Formats: sequence, C-alpha cells, structure tokens
Amino acid sequence: MPILRNATRQIAGRPLFVWVLEQAIASGCFDTIYVTTDSSVEIRKKISDEFPAADETINVLDYSAVKGDGNIDSALLELQQKIPFDVVCMVQAASPLTRAEDFRAAKNKFLSESLDSLLTAVRSKRFFWTPAGAPVDHDPGKRPAFEDIEGYLVENGAFYLTGAKSLRDNGCRLGGRMGIHEMPAEASIEITGDAGWTAVEQLLLKQKLMSAKARALQVKVLVLDVDGTLTDAGMYYGPAGEALKKFNTRDAHGLQLLRENGVTVCVISTEDSPAVAARMKKLRIDEYYPGVQNKLPLLLELTQRWGISLQNIGYVGDDLSDLKCLSRVGSAFCPADAVPEILRQVHYVCKHSGGHGAVREVCDLILQSSETIPYTSAEAEAYS
Repeated sequence: MPILRNATRQIAGRPLFVWVLEQAIASGCFDTIYVTTDSSVEIRKKISDEFPAADETINVLDYSAVKGDGNIDSALLELQQKIPFDVVCMVQAASPLTRAEDFRAAKNKFLSESLDSLLTAVRSKRFFWTPAGAPVDHDPGKRPAFEDIEGYLVENGAFYLTGAKSLRDNGCRLGGRMGIHEMPAEASIEITGDAGWTAVEQLLLKQKLMSAKARALQVKVLVLDVDGTLTDAGMYYGPAGEALKKFNTRDAHGLQLLRENGVTVCVISTEDSPAVAARMKKLRIDEYYPGVQNKLPLLLELTQRWGISLQNIGYVGDDLSDLKCLSRVGSAFCPADAVPEILRQVHYVCKHSGGHGAVREVCDLILQSSETIPYTSAEAEAYS
C-alpha cells in the first residue's frame, strides 16, 4: 500500500489512509501488509496510534527502497525481488470506501476462478459519445430504458490482485487470465476535489454511525465513567470546601429509559465522592462502584456475575483510566471532548461533550438500534 504524505490528511476524524488499512486488516486476507511511504517516521507513529496491536501484521518501508522508476508496476517488480510472494494485492490508500468484504470477495473470486490478475471497477450506466459527437454502442433513435442498460465497468483503482508468475511474465499488475471485482457506485467518487472529498466524508460518517448502531444492538449492560462522562469534569467548591459536581438531567432520563427496556446500568468511578454517591442514590443505580483505580479486573468480575460476554457490554469513558475497558468491550463510546488516546480507541465518538448530553446520546443510540423499543430522543425532548 503506497502512502504519500497527502494521505495523512484527516477525513471523518481519521487520517485518510487509515480507513482502507483498517479494512485490509479486518478482512483477514493478508499474511503481511507492507506500507510504502515517503514519510516513514510520521506514518509509523500514526499506524502505532491507530493499530497498537498490529505491529506484526504491518511493515513500513521507505518509499525510496521500492519506488522502481516511479510507477506502480516497476515498484511491484522491485518489491518482488526483495520480498517473495505468491499473490500481491496493491491497495490504493486514497480509497477510503473500500470494505473488508471487498477484499474477501475479490480473493475468493481470484482463487476460485484461477485468475492471474484482478482489478476493481464500478458499473456505469450511461450513454457514451465520442468528442466528435458520435454515439458509442447505441442508436440515439432507439435508446433502451435506463433499467435495461447493462452498462460498462469502469476501473476505479481501489486495489489489484496479481499472481507472482503473471507479474514476472507480463511486467505489470494486469495480465494473463483477468477478472473484475465490482464495487458499489460510491466507490467511484474522486476525492481529489473539495466536492468529492466532502461527499466521501459524509458517507464515512454515515458508515460509522451504522456500525455503531449494529454494535449497540448487542448491548445488555451499559457501564459508565463519572468525571468527564456523566459530568463535565469540573469540580465546584462551596464556602465550606465541599466538592460539587454538575450532572445532566437528560442523561438521567436516557439511563432510566434504558433500564425500563431491560438494559442494566453500571457506574464505575476512580473517585469516591459523596456528591456522586448522592446522585447514584437519586437515580436508583445500585451497580455503583466508587474508588476503583484499576477498572478492568472489576469489569471482568462483573461480566461473570451478570453471565454475559464482554461483547454485550457498552462502555462510555473519557480518560486513560477507561482505556483498557474500552479496548475490550463490544461497544465503546466516548464524549466529544475525550482525550486523544480514547478518541482513537472507541467505536463511536459522541457529538456532545461529557456532562452535556453525551450519555443521553449513547442511550438514544442503543434504544434506536432496536425498532421494537419506543424512545424519546434528547433532541425531541428539547422541543417537546
């Protein structure tokens, strides 16, 4: 996967190249992933931040070591001399809409049909014309209905599969017995311009939301941090020095709705605060555990007592004390103002900050994931 410096630009909250790299890892199709880059130090740092457990899967190579004479085919031939392989997949870093399912389907097609090479393409149903005004493969007087057009497959460059022998014999990534993996129409959007970039960013944000909803459907217990999650992380002191904390009433209503619909609510805090204890009593949350410095062992103990899997746990946290728990549960959420390490780890980043509706947003997401559960969103409450 060639990654040039412009592929580190942020799109939908993450570096551009991370989206397709994440899907390549998730596909399980590759023994090793080689990233070639002209900025190896920066890319290594970003990969380490985004994929802390993938060190053995991803190797970063300096671009100058495998750039060939400047084109992709010569670079692949040079790579073949350094790293022997049976089949190579050249992945375009600037194709963030590529899914793990695309890699799996393409690999299956390549192997089952004994192909020598494979490319990706998108179907285009259009009437084509030459620059001189002549129709291409259609009669303007007898044009078929749109739904009857077979169309053409347009190469989109998302990724290519090439057998080692074919690469050696043909000197390029395409040759021999070739096949095509067809991708959805949106995979043809060019992100070189502002309009295309914005369109793809919106699709990625929608994709993240749908993934979060699918995960939320599995939640049987929602575990919450307090400071920075149920509160705004501020601590207020009165004249006598007592600590006060501000909670959000809409968060409370969301938690009540969850419990009414069979979802257990649990609160784990590193602090042991009388103000928080009073709030938990007011909310009738019995599963409240204060003064817990290492939260993961307690969470593992609780899952055994509850008789559920970590996959059925939703967790909302904002700081480093929550990181281990967030990395293990099935549905990880955080407020918009969480620390960077948390923002990179979770499945869903709330639009709201801690103490300002983030918890209610998570509650709404869990309730919305089940069409059988009636709910009133925080936004609807605000205007009711």
